Amino acid sequence: MRKPTIITAAAAVAAAAALLLSGCVAGEGSAAEPASTSTTGVTQGGTLNIDFATYNPLSLVIKKEGWLEKALAKQKITVNWVQSAGSNKANEALRSGAIDVGSTAGSAALLARSNGSPIKTIDIYSQPEWSAIVVGPNSTVTSVKQLKGKQIAATKGTDPYFFLLQSLEANGLSANDVTIQNLQHADGWAALQNGSVDAWSGLDPIMANAEKSGAKLIYRNVAFNTYGFLNATESFLSSKPDVAQTVVNTYEHAREWAQKHPEETAKVLSDVAGIDPSVAKTVITERTNLDVSPIPGAAQLKVLKKVGPIFVQSGDVKSQSDIDTALKTLLEPRFVKKADPSAIGG
Repeated sequence: MRKPTIITAAAAVAAAAALLLSGCVAGEGSAAEPASTSTTGVTQGGTLNIDFATYNPLSLVIKKEGWLEKALAKQKITVNWVQSAGSNKANEALRSGAIDVGSTAGSAALLARSNGSPIKTIDIYSQPEWSAIVVGPNSTVTSVKQLKGKQIAATKGTDPYFFLLQSLEANGLSANDVTIQNLQHADGWAALQNGSVDAWSGLDPIMANAEKSGAKLIYRNVAFNTYGFLNATESFLSSKPDVAQTVVNTYEHAREWAQKHPEETAKVLSDVAGIDPSVAKTVITERTNLDVSPIPGAAQLKVLKKVGPIFVQSGDVKSQSDIDTALKTLLEPRFVKKADPSAIGG
């Protein structure tokens, strides 16, 4: 297994991005790497570039247990793990071809598809309450309405960013009533700590850890969180559908395992995220619903149809027609419908 690397920026050239972000040398896991497929449709050789993220606990379990490596060993396919620091970074890597499969929030997947990124959602990995509006321990702010004219940190292109926009709207404000500082999730928490911002639209597990340190969650609304989406590039799905099926089989195997072993799952999250085990347990047992249908469908569309117009209003997507087209083409349920968790050895 290669040493994982952290996504830092979108590369201008797909092949270069693959080299920089995956840690592969030329001809080994790069975007141009050939993979032979037999007449039986079974992919042989090559590399599966897939992300892991602290906001996707199933990815952490799969990586730790080595289930994908074992499942793909007979096909001589190498698994290259790439860490995503946020949905925006996963989207950058998917668009550049640095990864084949990546974890995002539903809102981020819709944003990417609406702006032309050729991705499909192949699995719903969780229904999380991973976003909230956060203020510091000594803040006198107790409501969203009190944030008018204030500085708020949020990572553009992620669920916390769209959570913030929805929260402002629900409380009679708009993005024009505040100043939004576009900071990556961890940097947003750091900015709140040093007083650079008055509030932060947080993301677990960083947010749960911040709460343990005294930060206060002044606004929560689980309905504003848009599910955990596992996405894949269209080129990967068309060229290696058997590998995509193995990925989904593995995710469903991991879901069953995590539901049966919540404490062990929290321990994995604690180790990877570097947070207290009690905080990780809160994230897994109180803010992460794994007992949700993994099939992308009506439940996700219902949420995304509410979020879509906000993209247009904020200028993140050019037109509502782009949103409508993305809603019709984003979800790809066929792999989950055929998923066989028992095909993955545990």
